[in-house]
Amino acid sequence: MALFNALQGMGVLLISALIVVLDQITKLAANRYIAPLHPKSLQVFGDFVQLTYLENPGMAFGIYFGGKYFLTVFATVATVVILFYLYRIRHERLLSRFSLALIFGGAIGNLIDRYAYGKVIDFVDVGINPNSWRWPVFNVADSAVTIGMLMLVFFVLFEREPKPAEAAAEAPPFPQTKPAPSDESDNWREVRDRSPMA
Repeated sequence: MALFNALQGMGVLLISALIVVLDQITKLAANRYIAPLHPKSLQVFGDFVQLTYLENPGMAFGIYFGGKYFLTVFATVATVVILFYLYRIRHERLLSRFSLALIFGGAIGNLIDRYAYGKVIDFVDVGINPNSWRWPVFNVADSAVTIGMLMLVFFVLFEREPKPAEAAAEAPPFPQTKPAPSDESDNWREVRDRSPMA
């Protein structure tokens, strides 16, 4: 029973598990079918969406700082912190937990790559044309982390806290209790004592 109460509200981890499975399946497919085409790309929607195999030693979207081991340790610590915070807010509203579940699933997906290959496999290539601006190549895990972060930023910036007057208006009124018979008797005696003698 205690274990059930502790895990209550953690069902959003199923979303994280789904992200991890989808991320790893697509990376295995990219490694098998797209990697042999490198450095060429497989067009999906013309030049706008292509599949380009890339092994990224840095973070999401090609961001790189520190060394390989530093990034692995950093990603591991960040993943543990996300899981801990997700547990802390397990009784909060669903959308907050859902956004953290997306981030956690994406973090796990890329962390598997770091421990397995020392790099992260990216393959989704989006841009206008091959010779102009293109978004850094990414994967399913990166997408999940980005969507989760955007949701959190939206909640922080646009969620309106109730004003004190509104909170007071929404608060249930105190129940009106009928005075006890002893209180009525005491009040009657006090009024009688204060009345002028005839």
